[in-house]
Amino acid sequence: MTKVDLKNQLRELFNPPKHDFADIAVPTMDFVKIDGAGDPNTAPAYRTAVEWLYGVSYAMKFAAKNGLARDYVVPPLEALWWSDDPGAFACREKDRWQWTVMIMAPDFATGAMFEDAVAKTLNKRNDRPSSLRFEPYAEGRSLQILHIGSYDDEGPVLKRLHEDVMPGLGVTFAGPHHEIYLSDPRKTEPAKLKTILRQPVRAI
Repeated sequence: MTKVDLKNQLRELFNPPKHDFADIAVPTMDFVKIDGAGDPNTAPAYRTAVEWLYGVSYAMKFAAKNGLARDYVVPPLEALWWSDDPGAFACREKDRWQWTVMIMAPDFATGAMFEDAVAKTLNKRNDRPSSLRFEPYAEGRSLQILHIGSYDDEGPVLKRLHEDVMPGLGVTFAGPHHEIYLSDPRKTEPAKLKTILRQPVRAI
């Protein structure tokens, strides 16, 4: 049985440059998603959301393997971040952040597989987040870069994006800030963390 790796199939989305922002077109893709708010380092809801995402995503993976004879690598954790004040993210005012954490699913995953995976996860825990859902997400034109280093060192990169790169291209925000976590922070020192920083944009 061949194991599908979406990171390899969608290399343009997962291999941005390290020094310059790439201008890309992001297709519509399906995600398991959960919403929340507050500092991800201290908000219990964030940890619960991430645990649920992985529980459901792995249950869907095994359902595809056993029921469809199609296996895949569960993609990395992703998150959308925003605030009523866009500067709150660049300034790292984390208690003012709102977020959606999510994990991509392959195009052969179905709503029925998701519901079955939720039921299986509920057998192990009873704290299902109310916003847990399976739905498509469309970003379209986006600018992205690979950030290597601590999450708290992203500020200058985002400031350059907002104040120089986007005005220079004649574009503005078309959706929340998007991060894709290529490293496991439990196993990687902060200076070596790899994170894709993505911003959907539209022409002014």
